[in-house]
Amino acid sequence: MDKREEFLRIFDEKITREGAAELRAYLTESDFFQAPASMRYHCAYAGGLCEHSVNVYRRLLRHVEDEYGSDYQKIVPDESIAICGLLHDVCKVNFYRADFRNVKENGEWVRKPCFVREELFPFGHGEKSVFIVNRFLHLTGAEAMAINWHMGGFDSRAKGGDYSVSDAYCKYPLAVLLHVSDLEATYIDEKRGS
Repeated sequence: MDKREEFLRIFDEKITREGAAELRAYLTESDFFQAPASMRYHCAYAGGLCEHSVNVYRRLLRHVEDEYGSDYQKIVPDESIAICGLLHDVCKVNFYRADFRNVKENGEWVRKPCFVREELFPFGHGEKSVFIVNRFLHLTGAEAMAINWHMGGFDSRAKGGDYSVSDAYCKYPLAVLLHVSDLEATYIDEKRGS
């Protein structure tokens, strides 16, 4: 099963709250399934964003099961796991565009395809994902916190000295589990390339 099919299967099976069909349509009509997850690092190729999202979902599901046991759904519903794992990076929809860069290979300059940022709605990272998802689905507090702070210390607000991420992690364990899942997917599951 390819990543797009897997993403949509999980989405359709797990995300059933009001607005899910509209959010699904938004994703399929956007560049979500063709976009990279990054410009140079993890999943920096067409389709990488979808692949990364599925990887994070899988990791998050395992972490929630490990943390809470077989009755995990009483604490963290499958729908919340799918929403957080699959949709944490929707801020990257229509965020990159294909371009070219010159690279020296064997002493010769070669024109290579690449992706460049083209931020049309500069609203931040995690907070932008929350904003976009919330336009379609009503997020729970735990889901909003998890998506908002999935970057952890890499979030520009945290780098600037905002301690809210620490408070969020103390109050919302799902936020910690999503952050760890995102790190593991990025640095363990996915190849980094230049």
